[in-house]
Amino acid sequence: MSEADPAIRDGQVTEWHYGPIFDADAHIDPPHDMWKDYLPSHLKDRAPYIEHAEDGDYICFEGNRRPFMMINNQAGREGKNFKMKGRLEDQRKVWEPATRLADMDADGMDAALLFGGGPLGTTDDELYLASYEAYQNWVLDFCSVAPDRLYPVGYVPMRDIDETCEHVKRLARKGFRAINLPAFPQNKKAWDTSSNVKNMKSGQVAALTGDPHGDLQYSNPEFDKLWKTICDEGVVVTFHLGARVPRFGQAEFFLPDMPMSKMAMAEPLGIFIFNCIFDRFPDLKIGSMESGVGWFAWYAEYITRTWEKQRFWTKSELKEPPTYYMDRNIYGSFIQDRTGILCRDLPGGKNIMWSSDYPHSETTFPKSRQIILRDFEGVPEEDVKKIINGNCRELLGLD
Repeated sequence: MSEADPAIRDGQVTEWHYGPIFDADAHIDPPHDMWKDYLPSHLKDRAPYIEHAEDGDYICFEGNRRPFMMINNQAGREGKNFKMKGRLEDQRKVWEPATRLADMDADGMDAALLFGGGPLGTTDDELYLASYEAYQNWVLDFCSVAPDRLYPVGYVPMRDIDETCEHVKRLARKGFRAINLPAFPQNKKAWDTSSNVKNMKSGQVAALTGDPHGDLQYSNPEFDKLWKTICDEGVVVTFHLGARVPRFGQAEFFLPDMPMSKMAMAEPLGIFIFNCIFDRFPDLKIGSMESGVGWFAWYAEYITRTWEKQRFWTKSELKEPPTYYMDRNIYGSFIQDRTGILCRDLPGGKNIMWSSDYPHSETTFPKSRQIILRDFEGVPEEDVKKIINGNCRELLGLD
């Protein structure tokens, strides 16, 4: 029995009248032995492996040996019982379909959009890029056990526009409805970034963040080829906590970093709005994931008022006020954000989606329904249904 099981029983809500819940941001980190099964045959012997020692388990990869970190697997634990280091056996086996679906049932989740692991944190270009496809194939296989409940997000490299277009086309053919791009494009060496985090490999940080100071920027006109491909293939773009990655594992930085990592997503959203990308591609949809939404309405008002005064000398060619694009093209997920819920009727604040963050340390599991009832108190039933289900289905084109 997992230590989470008693908490699951305590979290049950029997009276529920809001209908289905679509978890807009859940996670599926693959098991560590996945890599040797899904990497190309000539790279399998370079996959990470686990070493069991008396003081804990270690991940061994490319000559490095680091403790097994558990920050991403805290489902069912109270905060006072969080473990930063541990053994594989301490994990909740969220990569096993039976465990995953049972937890979703226990927590009242009807469907989930799954963000996940990969690429490997290597500086070898071939292995790094191969690990993207390995993860894509694994997560698609995982979701195939319940395709009407589990929706994978395909992570793709963003170092070369043509290369990324080919990834998008291939993933769309396989059935992916969403692809995750780094918040800023990557460098030609995709694993290289100026946004380094001490306790994370640069390649893993680059997959989320890219390089804010790199030569390649989403404002460049040559990216129109990618946006057209994305629209033509009917997939959506997600950015996942990418504009700034918190310094995980460093207690002195973690708490102040967390809110900044969420609000920092305003920068890539502004790049899309003010470079008229949404004017040229009105069907392009972007999900700002796990970055909260309480700042959405404030941000929309601020950039609109600023644009009204500054658009003349900046020679802005924007066809509509910024709030227009926030309401048409941009969606955002949140975990516990009553401020965002209360701002849902303000310009820029309507496309918001509830999420559990399962099984990460901010997760509402196994009390998600309790928390929804608390945070949505006084909100009309139809609004609740949109935020916990309808808006995510709309983003993914499921309705």
